[in-house]
Amino acid sequence: MISEIQGNIYRKFLEKFVSFTDEEWAIFLPVLELKKLKKKSFFMEAGKVCQEVGFILQGTVRCYYVKDGTEVTTYFSFENELISSYKSFLTETPSITYVEAMENTELIVFSKKSLQLLLEDSRIKYKMERFGRTVAEYYLCCYDDRVFSFVTQTPEQRYLELLSSRSDILARIPQHYIANYLGITPVSLSRIRSRIMKPHISLLETLQSP
Repeated sequence: MISEIQGNIYRKFLEKFVSFTDEEWAIFLPVLELKKLKKKSFFMEAGKVCQEVGFILQGTVRCYYVKDGTEVTTYFSFENELISSYKSFLTETPSITYVEAMENTELIVFSKKSLQLLLEDSRIKYKMERFGRTVAEYYLCCYDDRVFSFVTQTPEQRYLELLSSRSDILARIPQHYIANYLGITPVSLSRIRSRIMKPHISLLETLQSP
């Protein structure tokens, strides 16, 4: 069961897409569900049709696909972010991606069935149409940002950008997954980290010298 505090967190997040009146929220809230994933369990698996969109209250997930037997990480998602295999959700076709919990993760989810029911409810259907459209735009922007970074940035620049947006990522995501996301080997990531840390270490040594 979703608590009032959890519901309010989700409602505030959704305001970037659409604002619900108290009456509309009272219609939407009952279709939401609380889901808990243990570390290494899946929100979505390739080959299955995605039936849900989740909002992370607590935890971290990794999105990836498998090419020639090798996992290719496409995204990490953290608290206050949406997760889904959205193309599969929209088209009702099998997903090509896995969505895996990196930590014990707690989410608020709504299902495709619930969305369809609300789209038929005259009291809220127009809001839900806008909601569905803006969520699609959210995923399109995420994909566009990902493609842009690979075309225009070096792995080191992508790594620095990742650190600036998620300073806690090193404590939460194993290094080999971060390297996979950046499209480099763990050894290359170690070299990048050494280059980044060297000026800071030199400065610290200077400050500590008598």
